[in-house]
Amino acid sequence: MDDRPIGIFDSGVGGLTVVARVRKTLPSERIVYFGDTARVPYGTKSPGVVRRYAQQDAAFLAGFNPKLVVIACHTVSALAADLLRKKFTSVQFLDVIGPSVARAVAATRSGRIGVIGTAATISSGQYQKALKKADPAVRVATAVCSLFVPLAEEGWVSGRFVEEVADRYLRPMRAARIDTLILGCTHYPLLKRAIRRAAGGQVVLVDAAEEIAREARRFVQAGRMASSRPAAPPVLYFSDCAGTRGAVIRRFLRGGGCRLRRVSPAFLEEACDV
Repeated sequence: MDDRPIGIFDSGVGGLTVVARVRKTLPSERIVYFGDTARVPYGTKSPGVVRRYAQQDAAFLAGFNPKLVVIACHTVSALAADLLRKKFTSVQFLDVIGPSVARAVAATRSGRIGVIGTAATISSGQYQKALKKADPAVRVATAVCSLFVPLAEEGWVSGRFVEEVADRYLRPMRAARIDTLILGCTHYPLLKRAIRRAAGGQVVLVDAAEEIAREARRFVQAGRMASSRPAAPPVLYFSDCAGTRGAVIRRFLRGGGCRLRRVSPAFLEEACDV
């Protein structure tokens, strides 16, 4: 038994899709979440800035002595996961890229896999490298879908406008005749219906939140680290609560209670800088 919490962090509210999946998969575990809403988005920041923010985020969660920290942010997973493992040797990290790649390679029949994400995630090339490493024969198509993030946060997840945006973004995927598509951003699961329609009904969508939740369960079970305490609502920390309205949280968390807390960016810069 291990009653320490599971830490999860992202650049904003998108990582709450991961919180929702982990809570469903591991209902007895305590979850501490940090969303860096004061400095979102990470996807448009330089690699150096992303790495600095990621280290501060990880240091904040390390203060809770977690049994595991899930890097819910695809941009951080692409640009800073290896750095975090080197810097925080006493912390176990799981990133979203590995489980998503494993699922995509197992699911594809044609060997044509698509990846959609933020500019930073796609330009890092980490998904492309990981897919090629897993199976050198696969062909990878990518697309930056920046507008999906604000659409998801505003609750614009269906309707003609959303479908037109999705159709425009997914044209390269249809041209590449992919049969498997990795949703490379925590916001994108909220737009699954529009993405599926634009990509083609037969395309397998790989939801990183689902895959990382399964990986977290395997980690907890393999280490016999299940919590002995009754389930408790997740504690959600944000660096700016202005954009964390109840409706937004409910949309991403998909029901259930939670406790909200604020941590200032100044604290992150001063106390959590490494």
